[in-house]
Amino acid sequence: MSSERKFLTESEIDAFLRAARKTRNGIRDYCMALMAYRHGLRVSELIKLRDEQVDLDAMLLTFKRLKNGKNIPHEIEGDEARAIRAWKRERAMYKSSKSSLLFLSERGAMTRQAVNYLFEVIGQKAGIGVKVHPHMLRHSCGYALANKNTATRTIQAYLGHRNIKHTEIYTEDNPERLKGIWQKKA
Repeated sequence: MSSERKFLTESEIDAFLRAARKTRNGIRDYCMALMAYRHGLRVSELIKLRDEQVDLDAMLLTFKRLKNGKNIPHEIEGDEARAIRAWKRERAMYKSSKSSLLFLSERGAMTRQAVNYLFEVIGQKAGIGVKVHPHMLRHSCGYALANKNTATRTIQAYLGHRNIKHTEIYTEDNPERLKGIWQKKA
């Protein structure tokens, strides 16, 4: 089994998101990184998002999970809605902006390889000491939810896991759940 770390800490996520804003396409890159993290999206789920899946009036994101995952609409937070609106304004200037895909490059649809490279570069700019890949943001989402003492079944539903075993890694390896175990509850 690989000892390579598969997630970013919350402080590393903050640094990653700050660095994403400072890239050549910072508005898009920040929006992509925030959505990948916030919704635990796989890279293929991220690049397949379409405009009609983002309902900013209802503040809901609907998408199809891969790997036969469960499809549950996610709430869009205010900072995310602002990032999406800013990106859509910026995207309107692209030649490929007629596409219904949410995330585009200047040449057209984003590819998995482009996002992999982009997130690696953002990770370097953020000074994170590990090679960052998009799936790390999905795992980071799971660990962040576990750190907030979110129930394992809720994390399972949020990430669209069919099998609870895929979700248990976030709670069973989480030292945060043991903090203050002997302290009196108020």
